[in-house]
Amino acid sequence: MDKYMKKASSLAIHGIEEKQGGPFGAVIIDNNGNIVGEGNNRVLKNLDPTAHAEIVAIRDACQNLHTNDLSGCTLYTTCEPCPMCLSAIIWSNIKTYYFGCTRKDADNIGFRDDLLYEYLKDSSKHSDLVKAIPLDRENCLSIFKKYVDNNGIIY
Repeated sequence: MDKYMKKASSLAIHGIEEKQGGPFGAVIIDNNGNIVGEGNNRVLKNLDPTAHAEIVAIRDACQNLHTNDLSGCTLYTTCEPCPMCLSAIIWSNIKTYYFGCTRKDADNIGFRDDLLYEYLKDSSKHSDLVKAIPLDRENCLSIFKKYVDNNGIIY
């Protein structure tokens, strides 16, 4: 077994044993192969639906490296990331990740990752999942303009 996946797996097992959340663990390594962030699913422990292993590991790596940019880092996770985690991976500039189980495997044990991927493909087929209603766009655009004006960003 790959040593980084072994560490991610041990984090997942620890989280299960401590009743912190689902069977998920993740580690982030830098260019030199040093573990700079790690996490296990802590949804139950933290009472936080966003405390997935990948998110916890990304937050840990960012704190340890004093940055929000994890360019050059690689993530190892025990399961294919859900859409939220995949988004966080992309936003943090991690360009490569390795995963153990697939989202279908997660679906088989009761997790909704696959449903979320389906929703993102065609939200009209899953309108019962969540309602998205546009509201006060002009006001919100004025906030965007203020941000651009105050930070010198020109489109």
